[in-house]
Amino acid sequence: MLKKLFQSFRTPLRRTQHIRSTPEVLNSGQHSLQKAQFSRYAVNIVERLQGAGYQAYLVGGCVRDMLLGITPKDFDVATSATPEQVRAEFRNARIIGRRFKLVHIHFGREIIEVATFRANHPQNEDDEDSNQSSRNESGRILRDNVYGTLEEDAQRRDFTINALYYDPVSERILDYANGVHDIRNHLIRLIGDPKQRYQEDPVRMLRAVRFAAKLNFGIEKHTVQPIRDLAPMLREIPSARLFEEVLKLFLSGHGAITFEMLVDLQLFAPLFPASADALEYNPEYTHTLISEALTNTDLRIKQNKPVTPAFLFAALLWPALPARVLRLQERGMPPIPAMQEAAHELIAEQCQRIAIPKRFTMPIREIWDMQERLPRRSGKRADLLLDNPRFRAGYDFLLLRESAGEQTDGLGEWWTDYQDANDSERRDMIRDLSGKEDGASGAPRKRRRSSGSKRKRAGAPSATGE
Repeated sequence: MLKKLFQSFRTPLRRTQHIRSTPEVLNSGQHSLQKAQFSRYAVNIVERLQGAGYQAYLVGGCVRDMLLGITPKDFDVATSATPEQVRAEFRNARIIGRRFKLVHIHFGREIIEVATFRANHPQNEDDEDSNQSSRNESGRILRDNVYGTLEEDAQRRDFTINALYYDPVSERILDYANGVHDIRNHLIRLIGDPKQRYQEDPVRMLRAVRFAAKLNFGIEKHTVQPIRDLAPMLREIPSARLFEEVLKLFLSGHGAITFEMLVDLQLFAPLFPASADALEYNPEYTHTLISEALTNTDLRIKQNKPVTPAFLFAALLWPALPARVLRLQERGMPPIPAMQEAAHELIAEQCQRIAIPKRFTMPIREIWDMQERLPRRSGKRADLLLDNPRFRAGYDFLLLRESAGEQTDGLGEWWTDYQDANDSERRDMIRDLSGKEDGASGAPRKRRRSSGSKRKRAGAPSATGE
């Protein structure tokens, strides 16, 4: 499967120099873009900045996507004006950021991001101004506010396909890095030396995967080659930043193929260490469950249905949970407290890598907790669970576990029928359970002992999910 996955990673016949001091200029007759296709607010910003004597262009992903016939999610502007000069031109502008200072210009609910042309950092550390630029010992850029020219800005962008500048006034594209060529050839290529560029910002490795998955592009061989060796550098990235990057990776509508690429390029383990361990020790179940969850998420996104990061993270982390629950139960802890304690421990560890906000960690724990409660259906429990606001997410998660191969003795089918049944039918279904022990769980549970005859459990999944 991985051979098939990487067949698209094209190898060029020769490596060419992609940076020019003067750009290739594509006039309106040489490309398909038109001014009217872009956000009128973004075009207005470019026109006003140019009218004030500054250089200004639409840049990056919006230009790339338009050339590919994709509707951009946002529109970015690059300009020679400093953030302070941009704010002086627009009353609805706000300067944000410290590591990378930007201007957000608000037009109702639409926000246009305006960035000042950047230059490469000084090679000599003694020449760096800590207020403008700084790096750590590994070369990762900590602050990037060294302003420069248009040509310098093109050189410091990450990928050739993102180094395209569109002037809506003259309707010309300025291409400094053969980006149009790589778009036509469906190729992801870093600008500059790949190892150095990844060391400057390891998140570029995740961006390479994200663009390849989103655009169905191959990754050029020199761009992909250093990734496995440099993947551990992701551990240096602030956990809050990684949360945003993971959402972009898995909630773009291409999460399933993204997961495959992250695993093959050894980028998954720095992001989800406990889940990577589960993938190593129980590969079939872990891979199936995560892939099923991401495939379902991709489908919902394509159907314009809502998705929640809580359910996604619950699925990504679940394979690491059962073994922890089992260990706590072996120490004498009851099933539900064991589930709650293991969940708290696992989420706390994960948040050291990816800062999942509390508004998502609480629903994650509730979804997992529901897996322990769903098998407990006797008396009024089933009706109380059905009224629980987390029932639907817990029920969907149960079906996901079953689709990954967990044996639950038909628990998912039971709950499906119970939701569709009338009150009389529901009472009959509850009575039918009276001859069975109430206690199949989402995590491994110890067998109860009774003075009477032994009763068959409803089929709790094991720690391996089999």
